[in-house]
Amino acid sequence: MQDIIDSNNCLLVSICIPTYNGAPFIAEAMDSAIAQTYPNLEIVVSDDASKDETLKIIESYKSRTTIPINIYHHKPSGIGANWNNCIKRAKGIYIKFLFQDDVLLSHCIEKMLAVLVNDKTLALVASKREFIVEDSFLSDDSEKWVKLYGDLQLTLNLSFDDGIGYLDKTLFKSPEFFKSPLNKIGEPTTVLFKKSLVDDIGYFREDLNQVLDYEFCYRVLKNDKTAILEDKLVKFRLHNLQTTVKNKERDVYSTDYIVYERIIFDNYFWYLNTITKKIFLRKFNPWVNNFYNTIDSIRKVMPK
Repeated sequence: MQDIIDSNNCLLVSICIPTYNGAPFIAEAMDSAIAQTYPNLEIVVSDDASKDETLKIIESYKSRTTIPINIYHHKPSGIGANWNNCIKRAKGIYIKFLFQDDVLLSHCIEKMLAVLVNDKTLALVASKREFIVEDSFLSDDSEKWVKLYGDLQLTLNLSFDDGIGYLDKTLFKSPEFFKSPLNKIGEPTTVLFKKSLVDDIGYFREDLNQVLDYEFCYRVLKNDKTAILEDKLVKFRLHNLQTTVKNKERDVYSTDYIVYERIIFDNYFWYLNTITKKIFLRKFNPWVNNFYNTIDSIRKVMPK
């Protein structure tokens, strides 16, 4: 990987950490950020008015590293807005998200960037991940979660030549696209992309709370390829304080998935397979729905 460090003038990568009351785990995240083998980094923290020791802990790292650590105070207006503020504040050519409760393996950025820089057809790189399961995350829940979501690409039968698999817009036509897990790419901590990508496809949607990460990634796939690295380059933490667990306790969880289906219908309809198109037309197009209801009614009264 030394060539990626020596070439391209070692372009700046921004490690973006959106925070809110992350004191229990933020030190481990920061340790993993400053331990990266890739040398040209900055750390961008966008904080949503934390009330605990999160910012104090992050401040303490300024004396431990030569990596610039920039902290920005963000008025809370949803997780998407905080993620986007990180990107807007970043000075780097590339964006590498790191959530406050997750961890990057030391070669994560170096390996991801090597793939992205050396293949101009790619817009985004993601990797598989390991798991840190906290005691607070009930054992039954953790086993169930890892079984369902441990390998997001398992059912896609990706071919990992030289440790790299590729996804493109043909994913939308696959019968697996609407099967769980709906996220076929990975959480934000698993991805790296060029900052200029948001000029082409836009930022994370701020009206979503649960599905905004893979909605963003699917916008990428409409025009460009995504690489999935077989190496597990990040550690994703399972605990009862994470956003997904909190969202399940609120209406936004189910609401997001209703909105998500409408997004797919409005923006991806022509990429879907024929069966899914018919289902969505009947669900979202009143004329088509009335037509099928009429046909169903006629069939019921016709002699068998």
